[in-house]
Amino acid sequence: MTTIAPTECAQVAAACLHLAEHGLLVGTAGNASLRFGDLVAITATGAVLAEATVDDVTVVDLTGTVVAGRYAPTSELGLHLDIYRTYDTQAIVHTHAPRATAIACVLDELPVIHYQQLLLGGSTRVAPFHPFGTPELADAVREALRGRQSALMANHGAVTLGGSLDQAVESALLLEWACALYLDAMAIGKPRVLSEQQQAAVVEVALRTGYGTRKPLNKDIK
Repeated sequence: MTTIAPTECAQVAAACLHLAEHGLLVGTAGNASLRFGDLVAITATGAVLAEATVDDVTVVDLTGTVVAGRYAPTSELGLHLDIYRTYDTQAIVHTHAPRATAIACVLDELPVIHYQQLLLGGSTRVAPFHPFGTPELADAVREALRGRQSALMANHGAVTLGGSLDQAVESALLLEWACALYLDAMAIGKPRVLSEQQQAAVVEVALRTGYGTRKPLNKDIK
């Protein structure tokens, strides 16, 4: 049983349950992690993610040395640590979500066809295929994530980042929605892609209006 960072381990387990409920994690395929200081709580290899508990989460340091836990960490540990060493992020989610994986089997990039994708940093790049758990895959995904909160992995799955596990999970759900939207649009015709100017216009309006944030009701309004 993990005796270090029970709160962080519980957050990782809860994130797995949430993603599994939405069909983004199936069986033992996928993983999630949360960084706190110089330590990382990460799912263990072979964990059935829809049934994850704190016992299915291992704590490692940034070199990959296990400091707490009952089981060996996921085979994608190197990918998670590589991302943490490169980017200022606190959480990572890797899924084999069906629609994201379908897109990753065909496209080189998921273009922006809806402004909600701007929350992911724009278009989502597809990292070239490499076998799971390899340094080559970690390098490819790290590069695909540059300036983004999400990346697809060719013929494999998806990775999303967040300032918290909640954010990383929401990004995974958003990416799967965007992939489903693209597939639905393709069934009708060629999707219209938002230009850089259109994307910039959306960002300007969002910043000016505080889009997506709660605002107290103006009591002076009658």
